Amino acid sequence: MTSIRYALNHMAAPKLGIDDFFALAKSLGIDAVEIRNDLDGNAILDGTQPSEIKAAAARHGVTIISINALQRFNEWNDTRAAEARELIDYAAACGAKALVLVPKNDGTGREDGARQANLRQSLTALKPMLDAAGITGLVEPLGFEICSLSSKTEAAEAIRELGAEGSFKLVHDTFHHHLAGEAAIFADLTGLIHISGVDDAKVTVSDMRDPHRVLVTSADRLDNAGQVRSLLQAGYTGPCSFEPFSPEVHGLQDPAAALRQSMDYLASAV
Repeated sequence: MTSIRYALNHMAAPKLGIDDFFALAKSLGIDAVEIRNDLDGNAILDGTQPSEIKAAAARHGVTIISINALQRFNEWNDTRAAEARELIDYAAACGAKALVLVPKNDGTGREDGARQANLRQSLTALKPMLDAAGITGLVEPLGFEICSLSSKTEAAEAIRELGAEGSFKLVHDTFHHHLAGEAAIFADLTGLIHISGVDDAKVTVSDMRDPHRVLVTSADRLDNAGQVRSLLQAGYTGPCSFEPFSPEVHGLQDPAAALRQSMDYLASAV
C-alpha cells in the first residue's frame, strides 16, 4: 500500500474563516492547503491581505500549495493578463507555491485548431509572469462537454511543445478525469490531484455537475481509489487535495470527522 499525501482545498469547508480552515487541516494531520479566490465573505474576496494569509499559514504550520484559480485562462486578453498579474502577485506575497489555471467552460473556444492555438497563446504569455515570481501554473482540464480544454493529452502536448515543463504542471481532477473519459494519465507532469466522489446512483455521467461532488466513500462511482493508485504507481509523489463542491458536504457540522473517514477509506483502498 502506497501512502497518500493529503491536502485540503478550502472548498472542503468554505464556511470556515482562513484561520479555522488552516486549523482544520492541521487537526487532520494535513500540512498542505489550497486557498481560493471565489468564496464570498472569505479570503481572498473579502480583502484579506496576503501578509495575513502568510502569517496564518506560518502560525498553523501549513504550506499553501495553490491559489484556486485564474478562470478562463485560455482566453488571453488585457483583462486576463491583469487578473493573472494580480493573482500571481498575491500568490507570491502569501507564500503560495502555485496558481491553478481553469479553462473557459461556457461552450465557446472548443473548435479544433483554435482550441489548441488559444491554449498555447495563454501558456506563452503566462510563462514569464509565473517564472519571474517563482510560481507554478497548474493547468486543470475540465471534463464537461462544453469545456474548451477537457483533454489532459492536449494540455501535456502544449506544455512539452513549449518546453515549459518547469513552469506548468497538470491538475488531475478525479471527477473531471472520469467525465472526460480520457484513459491517459501523466504522472510525470502532474503537480496536484483533486479528489472528490459521486455517490448518487441515479445521475448519468453526462449530467454530473459540481453539486454532486461529495467526499470519497465506498459508494464512489468515479473510482478515485483506482485513479490515485495508478498515479502513485506511475511515480506521482505530490498531494491529493479534497475538493468537494456538494452543499451537503458544505453543511456538515463536523467536517473533520467526515474528512477523516474519507482519508481512512482512501488509504485502505489505494
